[in-house]
Amino acid sequence: MAAPAAAGSGEGPHGPLLDDLMPWSVRPLRTGRPWVTAPDAASLRARWERLVRAPDAERERLFGPTRARTPRTPVAALPGQSTGTGRFAREPGPCPEPVRILHGPFDEQWLLPDHRLIDEARPELWRVADGHQLFVVEHGRVPQDTGPALSVTALLPDGHSPAGRPGRIRPLYRRPGGAEPNLAPGLLALLRARHGDAVTAESVLAWILVAARSTPAGCVVPLPADSARWSAGVELGHELLRLQLRGARGGERPRLPGGRRPYVRAAVPPAPSELAYDSEEQVLRLGTGRISPVPAGAWEFEVGGVRMLELWCGRRTSAPGADGAGGLESVRPRAWPREWTSELLELITLLALLAELRPRQDEPVGGPEIGVRELRAAGVLPVAAAARRPASVLDHHEEGPDGQFALL
Repeated sequence: MAAPAAAGSGEGPHGPLLDDLMPWSVRPLRTGRPWVTAPDAASLRARWERLVRAPDAERERLFGPTRARTPRTPVAALPGQSTGTGRFAREPGPCPEPVRILHGPFDEQWLLPDHRLIDEARPELWRVADGHQLFVVEHGRVPQDTGPALSVTALLPDGHSPAGRPGRIRPLYRRPGGAEPNLAPGLLALLRARHGDAVTAESVLAWILVAARSTPAGCVVPLPADSARWSAGVELGHELLRLQLRGARGGERPRLPGGRRPYVRAAVPPAPSELAYDSEEQVLRLGTGRISPVPAGAWEFEVGGVRMLELWCGRRTSAPGADGAGGLESVRPRAWPREWTSELLELITLLALLAELRPRQDEPVGGPEIGVRELRAAGVLPVAAAARRPASVLDHHEEGPDGQFALL
């Protein structure tokens, strides 16, 4: 169980801290071995087969032991997963079905959900990951960064930071089934008294997506006192939410209007070695492959000072590092899969639409605010320590190490 975040100070330079408005947060996942994630599920299954069939000494090397995990480490099962809990060296079992995760901001990848392979899997996140849950991911502050402070996903996020300064993962709900919003006790009641009974946990999340700003004091979320500004911000936030969920929860996948949609003009070669962008022609080149039109806003979209398209493509085209050469990371597709091209077109579309909305995010911010003094007077602040810890699951059984059951 991850240690709770330190209590927020209540107020940043321009409003209350996200750490107080959404008090329960979890550190990013720490896999300990990069080969347990991949952009395609088939590579993970192939890596597993190579690992379990290797002789003992070779298996130890391929596994990549750390202080937290070796092939002989006893661990409990990940909540919601049916993977083995016998020590990996003794009974690896069948390959666990890879699960879709969000690897850092905007990069959907795959993970082997076996607790024996992951140094810090954050089981408390897996317990609340279901069809109702949404996760807010802080990107970590980088000076002079103009990118978004947060992203949101329906997938389990690993919280990886492209700039190497990880933030926190904040579930919207503290319990499965969309029960018990992860909001400061009393916050919903205060906002409903000010802005009407239509205020829900999801509309608060929508406002946070629009208004959150990264500062040296932490992620700050000004709360408007004016209902018109609140409504305008929530409407924009729902649009940001819809785009970032990419069709999850029954929504539509992001689409640009006809004439502006990116298309493959020349197929991506089996092993593209170069990535380039032509701003005049709005063409993205992957080796001899050509995709256009690619708006400049999509190419320039950054988080933590890192271009998201450049990072996404680099993860799929770069050769394994020295540690991965000859290891399991080298098990990857021999040729560029067609699915990656479809995912790239969707990512270009998503980033282009988000870039168009960025200037509008400043519109609802400003004017009279619900300040920390009012939050304190209403009893919303300071936040009780219990609200910063995971909710109790005393009625929930999970398999512990070596098949034992634990009552949590």
